[in-house]
Amino acid sequence: MTQLLANPTAQPPRLLTVDALRGLIIVLMALDHANHFIAHKHPQAEMWGGPFPAYTDPIAFLTRLVTHLSAPGFSFLMGVGMYLFADARRKQGWGERAIMRHFWIRGAILIVIKLLIIDRVWELAPSGWAGLSLYIGVLFALGGTMIIASFFLRLKPIYLLTLTSVLFIGTELLSPNPSDWGPMRFNLQSLINALVLTPGGIPEIFLWTNYPILPWLELVVFGILFGNWLVAHSKQAFKRASAIGGMFLLAFFVIRYLDGFGNIRPRMGNSWIDFLNVVKYPPSMAFTLMTMGVNLILLSALAWAADKAQPFLRLLAVFGRSPLFFYVLHLFLYAALGYLLTPNGTSIPAMYPYWLLGLATLLPLCWWYGRFKRRQPVNSMWRFF
Repeated sequence: MTQLLANPTAQPPRLLTVDALRGLIIVLMALDHANHFIAHKHPQAEMWGGPFPAYTDPIAFLTRLVTHLSAPGFSFLMGVGMYLFADARRKQGWGERAIMRHFWIRGAILIVIKLLIIDRVWELAPSGWAGLSLYIGVLFALGGTMIIASFFLRLKPIYLLTLTSVLFIGTELLSPNPSDWGPMRFNLQSLINALVLTPGGIPEIFLWTNYPILPWLELVVFGILFGNWLVAHSKQAFKRASAIGGMFLLAFFVIRYLDGFGNIRPRMGNSWIDFLNVVKYPPSMAFTLMTMGVNLILLSALAWAADKAQPFLRLLAVFGRSPLFFYVLHLFLYAALGYLLTPNGTSIPAMYPYWLLGLATLLPLCWWYGRFKRRQPVNSMWRFF
C-alpha cells in the first residue's frame, strides 16, 4: 500500500487534483457496471422518449444517481487534459499541427477500441446484447469530441465561454420531442442524426446509440476553458469551480422545479426521486447542471484537501492516471465475476462487496500500468491508454 501511495513523479497539485477527480468518477462508473454484470439490476436508460425508469427503492435509485457524474466528468476532464497537454507541448516546441494530429490519432483510437473491443464486452452481459451489431457508447463520443475539440485549443477564453454557452443552449433546443420516439428508418440522414445528435436505434442496420457526439461537445469545450484558467492561476480556478458549481446546482433546482424547458420530458411525479430522475440520453440541461455542479464542487473540495489528504488523493489518482486501461479491464473483470460468481444476479446491497473486490483487484494493476506508461516516450502508443 505504501508503494501504491508513493508519488515518484511528484505531480503539481493541480494535476493531482484533476487525476483524483477522474479516479473518483472512474470508481463510480465501475459501480454502475458492477450493477449491470453482477446484480443484474441495472435500470433502463434515461432516454428522451419511450419508457422511463421508475424507482420504488431509494438504494437502487441512489446507486444509479451517483454514477451519473461519470460521463459528464469524463468529457469535462478530457477537455481539461487536452488543454494542459497542448500547453505543455507548445512549451516543448511542438507545432499546432503536431498537437492536433496527436488528438486526431487518439480520438480515432478511442472509436476503434469502442467498436472492436467494447461492443464485444457488452455481449457478455447477462441479458446479452440481442439484436445489435453496433453500439455507439461513451468512447465513441469521447473520441469524436476529442477530434472536433482539437480545433478549439487556440481559442481565447472569452470565445470558449461563448461557444460553451451556444452549445449548451443550442443542443437543448435541438433535443428531440418525446412524442416522436420510435425506431429510425435507415438512410444517410438518420445515420448522421444518430451518430451526431439523437440517441436511438436503427433496426435495419442493428445500430443503437446512447452517446451521439454533439450533446457532449459542450462539456469538452468547457473543460478546455477550465484548462486555460488552471494554467493562468490554478488556485483561483479551483475557487471558481466551487462558485460555478453552486450556480449550476441553483440553476438545476430552478429548471427542475419549473419542469419545462431544459428537462426534455416532464417529471414523472412529485417525489424527491422524481425530481432528481432526469434525462441523460441526450444530456438534458437539467442533467448537465446537476452533474457538473456536483463535479465542480468535488474538484474544488479535492483541491482544498490536496495538502490535508494527500494519501487519499494519490489513491484515487492511481485510477485516474490510467483511465482507458481501467475502462477496458474493468468491463472484462466484472463480466467474469458475474458469470462465475453471480450467474443469477444478486441484490444491490450484496453487489457492493463485488464492486469493491473489483476495485481492489484493479488498483495494483493500474498502479503498475501508470508507472509503465510514464516511462514510455511522449509519442509512444502506450501513452494513449
